[in-house]
Amino acid sequence: MINEKLSIKELQEKAKQIRLGIIEAVYSNNSGHPGGSLSIADILAVLYFDEMNIDPKNPKAENRDRLVLSKGHASPALYSALAYRGYFNVEKLKTFRNINSILQGHPDLKKVPGVDMSTGSLGQGLSCANGMAISAKLDKKDYRVYCILGDGELEEGQIWEAAMASNKYKLDNLCVIVDNNNLQIDGTIEEVMSSYPIDEKFRSFGFEIIKIDGHDIEEIKKAFEVARNIKGKPTCIIAKTIKGKGVSFMENQASWHGKAPNEEQYKQAIKEILGN
Repeated sequence: MINEKLSIKELQEKAKQIRLGIIEAVYSNNSGHPGGSLSIADILAVLYFDEMNIDPKNPKAENRDRLVLSKGHASPALYSALAYRGYFNVEKLKTFRNINSILQGHPDLKKVPGVDMSTGSLGQGLSCANGMAISAKLDKKDYRVYCILGDGELEEGQIWEAAMASNKYKLDNLCVIVDNNNLQIDGTIEEVMSSYPIDEKFRSFGFEIIKIDGHDIEEIKKAFEVARNIKGKPTCIIAKTIKGKGVSFMENQASWHGKAPNEEQYKQAIKEILGN
C-alpha cells in the first residue's frame, strides 16, 4: 500500500493540485473555508502522496495509516487531496456542500471514501486519534495515526485532556500536526485566546516537538521521518503556515476564514496557483 516515492518538485505539484481543488470546491457552491484549507495543502500533499501507507482501491484496509482532520471545516483540503489521490473523481469537488453530495461541509466517514473520522466539532479530533492509536497497539498493528489540529482549536480544553492521554499511553504511533497560521475566524490567536507557546505546552504534556515551515515540502518530509523514529512518546509537529497560502489576496487575512471567492476572485486565484 505504500505510495510510490515522488520528488520534491512532484510533491509541490501535488500541493498545487490540492490548492486548485480547494478553490474549485469553495467557489462551486459559494460556501466553505478556503483560508485554513490552503494553509495545509503542502502538509496533505506529503501525507497522501509520500508518507501515509494507504490504498485508494481499498480505503478501509485494516493496516492502513489513518488521518484525523480535527479542524473539520478545512474539508475542502482533505477532499481535494483524496480526489487527486484517486479515492473519487476530481469532478466531484464541484458538488461540494450540495445537498445531494457526499462532500458536505465537514467530513463524513460513512459517506466519503478515504475519510477516517467524521469531524467538525472542534477539539474532539485528538481524542479520536488517541483511540485509533491505542487500538493499533492493543491489536499489535503497525499503522500510524496523524491528527491535524488548528492553532485556534487549541483553545478547546478537550485537546489538553487528550494530550494527557497521548502521553500516558506512550502513543509513539501518533503524530499531531498543528496548523499554526496564527489566524482564526475572529482575528489573530493572541487577540482571541492565545495558545502560545504551543511548543512548550505540548512538550510539558510529554510530546516530542518538531518545528517546521509548513510550506517547505522537504522540511515536512523530514519531520515525518523523524516522527516515525520517535519511540515511547507521541510527536507534535508545529507547522508555521500562512492562512490562504498560494492566493495573494487571501494570505494572512482572517476575513477569508469562511467565505467563497466571486467569479473575478476565483479566476485570479486559479491563475496565481497555476503560476500564470
